[in-house]
Amino acid sequence: MQDLQQLEETIVESNAWENIRAFFGQHIDLTDKISISIFDMLILATVIFITTLVLRLVLRVLTRNLPEDDKGKFNVVFGYFRWLIYIIIFLITLHSVGVEVTAVFAASAALLIGIGLALQTLFQDIISGVFILIDQTVHVGDIIEIEGKIGRVEEIKLRTTRAVTIDNKVLIIPNHLYLTNSLYNWTQNGILTRESVTVGVAYGSDVQLVKKLLLQAASTHGDVISEPEPTVVFTDFGESSLDFKLVFTMADSFKAQFPKSDIRFEIDRLFRENNITIPFPQRDIHIIENKPKASNE
Repeated sequence: MQDLQQLEETIVESNAWENIRAFFGQHIDLTDKISISIFDMLILATVIFITTLVLRLVLRVLTRNLPEDDKGKFNVVFGYFRWLIYIIIFLITLHSVGVEVTAVFAASAALLIGIGLALQTLFQDIISGVFILIDQTVHVGDIIEIEGKIGRVEEIKLRTTRAVTIDNKVLIIPNHLYLTNSLYNWTQNGILTRESVTVGVAYGSDVQLVKKLLLQAASTHGDVISEPEPTVVFTDFGESSLDFKLVFTMADSFKAQFPKSDIRFEIDRLFRENNITIPFPQRDIHIIENKPKASNE
């Protein structure tokens, strides 16, 4: 009798498993060629859930050292790529569970290639913007020089960087230029920069006096940093002058042209007071006159 009860329970359990398998094995026909079972849908949901956890972990690792403002910009870009990854994982999972999605793969590939070719420059700008945010090459407030243009960075967006020139003109820089051109960051190592003013004096001038006057012109200006001290370099014996370079340090190189102009005015005044001449290029022209030969009569 007990064996009969166990057999009945086994049959009931077997029927239950059969019912469960039959339920999960039911197929839903999406199209004439695409059919998916409930079990396949569970697998798909599990894969998407795991992908979500992995993407969150990757996002946390990539943005852990970014400022809060840059995190928001990076999250926007990452959101676009996240949906692209979801689509790819979705299609691969469907193909793995036996769903025929060859036509979908072909259509998606053609669509992605077309979009990539049409928006190639846009994608370059966005990817470059992501690199800028991650490696912190440029920060807001940095003074940069690219393609001969100089500006102070005011805003770093995903596609462009906005800078303001010394003339208060807005400079819009596509981010892909950072990958294709040399970028000079004047303030990467700090706000202090070395500036210089060159001048030539006439041959025969007292070079020690010239050095003293140049140092005086720099040290008396309020925007010149006292440490390190200004210095004078005797650069060359020029064609028409003795050439000197006055080197000094400033805390705001973005507006350096105005202090440098002031220093040039001061150099001119000091040279005039001390009878130091700034020469202009001169050439000696020797004219050789050929006398005509006397003709024989």
